[in-house]
Amino acid sequence: MNISLNWLSTHLDLTGKSIKEINDLLTFAGVEVEGIETKGIASEKIVVAQIMESVQHPNADKLSVTQVDCGEGQLRQIVCGAKNYKVGDKVPCCLPGAELPAGFTIGETKMRGVESKGMLAAAEEIGLPKGEDGLLILPADFPIGKPVKELFESDVLLELEVTPNRPDLLSHRGMARELGTLLKQGSVGVPPASSLPTTPASSIRIDAPDACPLYTAIRITGVTVKESPNWLQQRLESIGLRPINNIVDVTNFVLHELGQPLHAFDAAKLTGGIVVRKANDGETFLALDESEHTLTAGDLLISDESSAALALAGVMGGLHSGVTETTTDILLESAYFTPQGIRRTSRRTSLTSDSSYRFERGVDPQGILTASALAVELILETAGGTAEGAVQVAGEAPVLTQPVALDAKKLDQLMGGSVSLSDAGKILTRLGLEKLADGTWKVPSFRADLQRHIDLVEEIARVHGLAKVPSRLHGSFVPSSAVDHAYDADMILRRRLAALGLYECQTIKLIADNQLIDSLPLRPMQDGDVIRVKLPLSEDHAVMRPSIVPGLVASAARNVRQQQKSLRFFEMGRVFRNSGGGKAKDQESETLAILLSGPVAPAAWNQSERPAELYDLKGLVNALVPNQTIRFAPRERDGFALASDIKAGDINLGVFARLLPTRERALDFTAPVYVAELDLTKLRKLLAGIDHAEDLPQFPGSSRDAAMEVAATLPNAEIENVLLKLAEPLLVSFECFDVFTDPTGEKLPADRKSVAYRFHYRATDRTLKAEDVDAAHAKVLETLRSKAGVKFR
Repeated sequence: MNISLNWLSTHLDLTGKSIKEINDLLTFAGVEVEGIETKGIASEKIVVAQIMESVQHPNADKLSVTQVDCGEGQLRQIVCGAKNYKVGDKVPCCLPGAELPAGFTIGETKMRGVESKGMLAAAEEIGLPKGEDGLLILPADFPIGKPVKELFESDVLLELEVTPNRPDLLSHRGMARELGTLLKQGSVGVPPASSLPTTPASSIRIDAPDACPLYTAIRITGVTVKESPNWLQQRLESIGLRPINNIVDVTNFVLHELGQPLHAFDAAKLTGGIVVRKANDGETFLALDESEHTLTAGDLLISDESSAALALAGVMGGLHSGVTETTTDILLESAYFTPQGIRRTSRRTSLTSDSSYRFERGVDPQGILTASALAVELILETAGGTAEGAVQVAGEAPVLTQPVALDAKKLDQLMGGSVSLSDAGKILTRLGLEKLADGTWKVPSFRADLQRHIDLVEEIARVHGLAKVPSRLHGSFVPSSAVDHAYDADMILRRRLAALGLYECQTIKLIADNQLIDSLPLRPMQDGDVIRVKLPLSEDHAVMRPSIVPGLVASAARNVRQQQKSLRFFEMGRVFRNSGGGKAKDQESETLAILLSGPVAPAAWNQSERPAELYDLKGLVNALVPNQTIRFAPRERDGFALASDIKAGDINLGVFARLLPTRERALDFTAPVYVAELDLTKLRKLLAGIDHAEDLPQFPGSSRDAAMEVAATLPNAEIENVLLKLAEPLLVSFECFDVFTDPTGEKLPADRKSVAYRFHYRATDRTLKAEDVDAAHAKVLETLRSKAGVKFR
């Protein structure tokens, strides 16, 4: 909801109150300020200047060099590109240091070699509505040197988020009442309009009193529909509304002034009186926005005696019953509709309006006639015409409040003695409550949320200030727990991944059926392992995720459609599954998922883009647990082109995979997509150990290379497994540095491959001799020959 401070000031004295003070007051009182927008001129350094001289720029045909008087005692030279001025005109001059709405600050500079000490400005450049092309020519009587902001009206627009239980704040008068309470002052300015005389309705019939307890209407004849006066247009424009005509603008003004929605019908388009009824199943309604809706028996309609649908009650008017330029007689509606029905209809039809927003939260039943009276007064003022002598009233205003007792003992206990009973009474009085003879408090009709003792205490605490309530419990030492250790480990992982250039995602824990194809659970799924939602809100939220990867893949696909190339994401969270085909129910675990795709570094003059590959992902996992040796052990996974288990030593840490190329193309990926899902519990344990530093080697080592011929289908992991199980004390490390294949079969059979390894040998207590290294190396080669079936070249 938007609130204009200028409009608010017609009800409340805000003199001397800064925007920050108002922002803090509302925030600490429970009204969230989501945005603050300044309209008009903000800078004091934009002043009235008179152009005293203008000559052609020596180095630019389209520029002029001007000398202007800014009231400084000497002329200021400014280069200008506009042509709509003449010497002697007064214009806005932005002095060095002036901050403009576009977000930049004026400074002294040189333009084509000529010094310019400021800027002469157009209207839109300084925050005013766009005028003629070129400079803003000011009236001749404006004093030179005076800040321009003092000569034009400015305003501040507050964007507020009001909680659903406070519909009384959805208007300028309601917000003024709230601020008046917080500032310890009453509302000032225009008082509420007096109510018009009323008469029992003779041309209104309510067939659904449960949905519409009260309906009022008054006929105004002889009106002239035209453009609204300037003050009314400015009021609506100040909160972002577009003026339409004087009748519609008045109803919009009253809505934002008092919080009561109104609707004006063209009386000539009505047949007989008004009938408030439930819609017939399948009945159609054509709304003001030209959208057509099929209604159900739960929807409330305003119709005439011919059963023509005039408006969808509390939501939106009909296209053929509204006020137009030819309208001369109107019927003004002011009513109370029950919130539940309006909310249900608005959600089902996807029709929302300022009216439905207020009706579905609940309007003040006692404000119906007041709003009608104010609207009639303004319509007669802006459109002329004659109003009926009395408002027709059908039904009765519901009573939504009742007296509430304030328990003094509980108040003192809850407030810690920080507020006296008399001060609490003053706060409630400022809030509009009235103390009755029996000691209870009469709640005003606009505060239907105050129903219990604790509601009154909450209001007292809110206005008194929670910061003034003393704390009774002080922080005490608590030994760290398993939850603390898990949190610390997760933060270490987050910081490491962020430092490695990954972005954290947070996706919903419910996924669609068609996303299960991307699932990469730590253990393969069986029939019955998927947990489905019995009554999903939508088909996109039908399954509890058995893996985080589907959410990351969907996020990456959205980024690809936004032209993002390099995708580096991770997410931590819970996954859900049954196990054993559904034998073990509702198991939860925590995992960490990683996704890589696209270039790992931007292209430069000395290098081209290199797409991410599985070894980049392996390096990331190794960086998370640098004290561990990470290995990928191939293992097929349905739905993936490449997959393996991720092992840290003997621990099965997680799963790695690449999406199928067909799946990548279906999601518009242009590069391979690599994903991994790690067991977060095991990761935390690996991080929990003490990091030990090893001494630098005191003795030199020696290396030997070996090229071996193996079957083309032999995984490298089998060679590594043989070497890891080899109990050779001198072998400290090994690495594969080359792989050769020849599909033609000329240099090597097509079903064979050559793999080259480098082996490093070192002793901790001596310098190795050549025969020591040869003996250890021979043992390694023999083990590979016998256990892995390799041939050495």
